[in-house]
Amino acid sequence: MPLQQSPTGHHGWWRPGRALHAVPLALIVAITVVDILAPPEIHLGPLLIVAPALAASFSGARATAVVAALAVAAQVLIGTLRDGLTTANHLAQVAALIGVSAFIVVLRALRDRHEEELHQVRSVSEAAQRVLLRPLPARIGPLRLASFYLAAEAEAQIGGDLYAVARTSTGTRLLVGDVRGKGLASLSDAALLLGAFRAAAHQHSDLPALAAHLDASVRWDFAHPADGGDPGESFITAVLLDLPDDGGDVLMVDCGHPPPLLLHRGAVTALASSEPAPPLGLGDLAPDGYRVGSFPFAPGDSLVVYTDGVIEARDAERNFYPLAERIGGWAGEPPAALLHQLRRDLLASGGAHLHAPAAPAGAPRLPADLPAGDRPPAGRQVEQPAEDRYVLGRTDDDAPAVQDVPVGRDTLAAGPGAAPDPS
Repeated sequence: MPLQQSPTGHHGWWRPGRALHAVPLALIVAITVVDILAPPEIHLGPLLIVAPALAASFSGARATAVVAALAVAAQVLIGTLRDGLTTANHLAQVAALIGVSAFIVVLRALRDRHEEELHQVRSVSEAAQRVLLRPLPARIGPLRLASFYLAAEAEAQIGGDLYAVARTSTGTRLLVGDVRGKGLASLSDAALLLGAFRAAAHQHSDLPALAAHLDASVRWDFAHPADGGDPGESFITAVLLDLPDDGGDVLMVDCGHPPPLLLHRGAVTALASSEPAPPLGLGDLAPDGYRVGSFPFAPGDSLVVYTDGVIEARDAERNFYPLAERIGGWAGEPPAALLHQLRRDLLASGGAHLHAPAAPAGAPRLPADLPAGDRPPAGRQVEQPAEDRYVLGRTDDDAPAVQDVPVGRDTLAAGPGAAPDPS
């Protein structure tokens, strides 16, 4: 979570907010005094409108109305002490000040109402996020986890990208997916897939059977959309990984998803499937079923699984973000540090041009002699829909897992927690 700094350099009553509220009042006093003392041909009263206009920029409607009333009172005082309120000039100035001040207060009130509505929307979004974006545990089986969520838009908190982790009797299974579309419209599809994975991850012994079950679960819903939309327009790209506890090869089924990246001794390898399957929801396009790929995952390696928001992010020169090139420079970092570097670099190079949220997570393999009590039981699932980047990576014992919720699609990195082989 973001760190908050305590204010320094301010003591007691002195706060920047209070100083700002004093500025309009000081302007009213200064303009009134100068106008009263100025020669008859000089009139500064019309400048009093600056006070409510300035107050409206940082105060609410009530405070702005108070400043406006004080400005009108000052204008009346100026007229009384100079030529009298019965002159056409002072009457016109007072009427104009009242009219413009009332307009400013109304605009401020409308803005306050809009901000309140936005606050309510944020509250609903954050509540949904807390339910669906459950924090990953620091450990799951022989893996250590780290993750963060980064929204592509300032007001976005949730979307159609997702990931889930589940324990089985032999290892850990990981799902990373990207629902077609984004925002709340894709949230129901993400929730549907997460529910299906949570229920079936530990029931199917092999990944092809699990992938077929997930495809069948979402395909019916896609073919009969509750909102009356056109059937066949929805799908979910996904990658399924099975990471065994015994240190064997990692198994993978790729359903139209960008290939995971394996970090091994400083080298980055894209784990592209030789026979990728169609996205979930379009399984009828794969008559031969789902094929499993395998690759070694040694102690000290890290695995980065992501959605396309990361690689589709562009910098100021419209160049795509070079994910494989960048993470290669951080291959020796523990997952939490790798995620921190990735998040900072992504924001610095393409933060203004990300097209979806991101939620990296890291999962390193712990030493084999980890006490059994420290391992979550089989069948425990942790899921988290997100919109763009997941990273599961290797973490050291003294490096805490990181999760940042607040831009791009997703990256997940997973790596073993055992120390690398000195050889």
